[in-house]
Amino acid sequence: MIRVRFAPSPTGYLHIGSARTALFNWIYARHYGGKFILRIEDTDKVRSEDRFLEEIITDLKWLGIDWDEEPMRQSLRFDVYREAAEGLVKAGKGYREGEAYIFRVEDGRVIEVDDMIHGKVTFNTNDIKDQVMIKSDGSPAYNFCCVVDDAHLKISHIIRGDDHLSNTPKQILFYEALGIAPPKFGHMPLIMGADGAKLSKRHGGVSVEEYKKEGFLPEALVNYLLLLGWSPGDNREIIPVNEAVKIFDIKGMTGVQAKFDLVKLRWMNGEYIAAKKSMELVPLIKKQMADSGKSIPADEAILKIIDLYKVRIKTLSEFIPMTDHFFSDTYSAEAKGVEKYLKSAEGKDIIREFILRLEKIKNFSHTAIEETCRGMAEEKGLKAGQVIHPTRVAISGKTTGAGLFEMMEALGKEKVLERMRKASAS
Repeated sequence: MIRVRFAPSPTGYLHIGSARTALFNWIYARHYGGKFILRIEDTDKVRSEDRFLEEIITDLKWLGIDWDEEPMRQSLRFDVYREAAEGLVKAGKGYREGEAYIFRVEDGRVIEVDDMIHGKVTFNTNDIKDQVMIKSDGSPAYNFCCVVDDAHLKISHIIRGDDHLSNTPKQILFYEALGIAPPKFGHMPLIMGADGAKLSKRHGGVSVEEYKKEGFLPEALVNYLLLLGWSPGDNREIIPVNEAVKIFDIKGMTGVQAKFDLVKLRWMNGEYIAAKKSMELVPLIKKQMADSGKSIPADEAILKIIDLYKVRIKTLSEFIPMTDHFFSDTYSAEAKGVEKYLKSAEGKDIIREFILRLEKIKNFSHTAIEETCRGMAEEKGLKAGQVIHPTRVAISGKTTGAGLFEMMEALGKEKVLERMRKASAS
């Protein structure tokens, strides 16, 4: 049976690159009906923190990544690693250096790896120094405890980033010394910034937590991560994860470094937001408002506004500044818009005339409002925009947004007229 693992270190938040590694391992396991194992590499007692572990677990679940067995914690297995190291020393394959246990690397050997992504890769042991198994402080070295644990967990395939490629020959030496057949390896290209440099803060968020707070949907982030190094074919870009599981083939992964494009991710997230039912977005928007310290309106009120704006936002966090005029009278106003449309006598006269006509509408629907607006424009010899633009700024403080007439209906007749009167009198 195929058994893969994801092994995060709880020394920080879940990195976007690590999330991608977890995702591809999970998809590989699910595609073949195998097992996805979670192992916590918390051997660094100083830097490892439970709060980071909790966040990593939360973020994996948020992404829809589940695991099949109780997670293993390396911090509970120090005795196991020491016993394995002692066995290799007794067998003449290593030696002691004070409290440390060192593995002796044989010179002049060529190690060949048939990588699932890169193909054949060779290493020479002349380039590898003797390897620490147990450090002088009693903690295990990374490459050694990885092998001990992968053997114990019966891991069949290891899919990880290219930054681990140099660890592979060292780990193969440990497998051989322990008399264990090594798993198959596949090293994915690393995620780089759009400029080709190592992914960093200047390219956008680097942790899953940051994207979650910004209002990215998990299914959109998963979809985007899938496309970093793999393609479903036919130039397809929107692919639900359940479909990806069915068609995934690691042979479709390239060895070329993947570039993280925040603009494309935002576009994709916008597509997923627009495709959702408005009611599904209500709890997500409410959480954004709560996290921003905003008062939470009734679901019905939020639902109406989501209907208008879900096709306009790229992230859920954009909803708040874009729609603040619906939920409060103290909303931000664009200075240029105010200057352009509300400072002139002409603009104020147009608003006053529109007020007189709006007051006569009994059913304040967007269709009735639009008919009134276009009727006034035609009668006065104006373009519709000459009525629409100053009215939009008057009731929202903004020069862009959802359709004006739908906005006016959602705000209600009383609020619309109140704001228009205030704008025309200022």
